[in-house]
Amino acid sequence: MTGKRLARGELNYPGIGSTEHGQPPEGFPCLVSQTYLGEGLAVYRRVAQGLLTWELQRRSGLRVRTESDVVVPGARVVSGFGVGPFRINAPCEVVWVHPPLPGGAPQRAGFAYGTLPGHPERGEEAFEVEIDAQGSVFLKITAFSRHSNWFYRAGGALARRAQSLITSRYIEGARQLAAGES
Repeated sequence: MTGKRLARGELNYPGIGSTEHGQPPEGFPCLVSQTYLGEGLAVYRRVAQGLLTWELQRRSGLRVRTESDVVVPGARVVSGFGVGPFRINAPCEVVWVHPPLPGGAPQRAGFAYGTLPGHPERGEEAFEVEIDAQGSVFLKITAFSRHSNWFYRAGGALARRAQSLITSRYIEGARQLAAGES
C-alpha cells in the first residue's frame, strides 16, 4: 500500500520491544510457549520463511491483511478471526524482526508485533524459531497483554480460552511448516 496506512493510531502499551529482551512491563501477564518442531537447518529455514511471510498466521486460521508481504519493522497487519458480523479484527505493528542468518546453528529468527487501537488486547506477541547447537528446532511464542477495555475484561475467561486456542493453532501451523506441507 502506498500513502495510506492499513490501521490508524500508535502502539498503545508500555514496554515496546520487551519480547525481544525478556521483561514484560509491570501489570502485563506474560505467556511463553515453546514447542519442539524437528531437526535440522531445512526445518529451521522452512519455519523461518513461514514466520516472516505471515504464513503462520494464515495457517492458524486468521484472515491476514498487511501492508507488506514480508515481515518488516513498522509494517502494519490486521488479522481477523470469527465469522461474518462476529469477526474481531486485531490491528498490530511489527516492532522487531530477526531474519535467519547464513550459516548454521545455533540461531533464531522471527518477529514481534504490538497492538494498535482497535485490538481487543494491549500488548505484544513474538514468534521465533530457534535451532540449537545440536540441530533441534523449536517454536517459541512470547506474549504479554491485558484487555484493552471493560468489554473484553468482562469476558476474561473466554478471552484466555481464545488466546490458548490461537496459540495451539500457531503451533499446528508451525508443525505444518516444519513438515513442508503446502
